[in-house]
Amino acid sequence: MAKETENKPETKAKAEGKETKDLITKDMPIGDVVQKYPETAEVMFRHGMHCIGCHVAAFETVEQGAAAHGIDVDKFMEELNKAAKESKDKE
Repeated sequence: MAKETENKPETKAKAEGKETKDLITKDMPIGDVVQKYPETAEVMFRHGMHCIGCHVAAFETVEQGAAAHGIDVDKFMEELNKAAKESKDKE
């Protein structure tokens, strides 16, 4: 298991003394994520989460949505944050 943790970007950054700040967290409502970072919709669609516009998205968290759709939440979070950060860097 130690190897698995070593490969995670946030763990590697901590080990190197750099703290990373995720723009998106597991407890954020899906609707808020898409509203704040529209580019994440593509990541959600790619993972089969097509319900981003439904009424549940306003209350369901990213983690709950990932679990309901059988998505690996850790990998999903990495992809969502990557999309959000790349877009933010372009600003």
